[in-house]
Amino acid sequence: MTLAPPERRATADANPDLLPLLGRTPVARIRTDLPHAHPGFWAKLECLGAGGMKARAAMSMLTGARRRGELRPGAPVVESTSGTMGIGLAFAGQALGHPVILVGDSELEPSMRQLLHTYGARLELVDRPAARGGWQAARITRLHDVLARTEDAYWPDQYNNPDNPAGYRSMAAELIGQLDHLDVLVCSVGTGGHSAGLVGPLRRRWPRLKVIGVDSVGSAIFGQPARPRLMRGLGSSIHPRNVRHGVFDEVHWVGPAEAVDACRRLARGSFVSGGWSTGAVALVSAWAARAEPGAVVATIFPDGPQRYLGTVYDDDFCLAHGLTATPVASRPLEVPHPRAAEAFGWVRCRTVVDPVGAALGAPVPAPGGAA
Repeated sequence: MTLAPPERRATADANPDLLPLLGRTPVARIRTDLPHAHPGFWAKLECLGAGGMKARAAMSMLTGARRRGELRPGAPVVESTSGTMGIGLAFAGQALGHPVILVGDSELEPSMRQLLHTYGARLELVDRPAARGGWQAARITRLHDVLARTEDAYWPDQYNNPDNPAGYRSMAAELIGQLDHLDVLVCSVGTGGHSAGLVGPLRRRWPRLKVIGVDSVGSAIFGQPARPRLMRGLGSSIHPRNVRHGVFDEVHWVGPAEAVDACRRLARGSFVSGGWSTGAVALVSAWAARAEPGAVVATIFPDGPQRYLGTVYDDDFCLAHGLTATPVASRPLEVPHPRAAEAFGWVRCRTVVDPVGAALGAPVPAPGGAA
């Protein structure tokens, strides 16, 4: 299935006036109960920057490719996306003068399809997940087909491109200027870009910084078995090379019901909210602020709530998926190793492993238990 914008041209005019709109986002102090009272944490509001958080990575990847001669002037950009990177690439494509072709899937929200179309991106959708690797693998297969039939097309490969993390150095510099001190950084993990880009500069400024990774239940990034995920933009069925497992002190897996609860509480109590990733990192940040009294905790809210009005904020959707019936725990369950038990709700693990690395540590029980 292909959705093309009207009167799409082979090339696009660059609009460099957009560049000053990139980044420069504020931080807000969040004190809303999530789900219980906490001392508060800082949230960087990427929804207030043009193109959202992923616009930083998109600009970095495209400018890097142009500098190396991999992306020719006016040539099309082709990428796989669950939505958020698509918005970032639409921004970067307009700023730099590149038409954008996005490979999504039939789970992509109608509002996001319409938004991407409105921004001038051409959208190709796959209608079934791959037997191994799910929707991501199916999108990558279609992406290679699009590349083969599109002259001069460039694939940024957000999952493995080192220019993705490099795009978040500006965010690190902004945080250093906005915060006097930082003890704990909470990062959602999907492609691995913003955590990999932030931690180096922030630890040079604050060497004892603790970093908590937040993943989705059903994600394979930190060694759990992959399975279908309701949350989009968080977690992965594949193993992105941009994820730097060694920077994390611990990892939390969060379920969709917990993310929905946090998003809705944020919207009612703070007037700032977002989607699945925002809810997940807010939940864990509030827990970290309670668990370490006196610590300065910060996180990134990647986008706003607009694309999630038909999912996270839709009562019928949440009821149909059983997202409002279970009370949210005040603390995570703990497991000693990612392979000790399969997470179906909020779970914490202080052993962080690279599931495709050479060493996974001491033998642990095979998956089979449930947390």
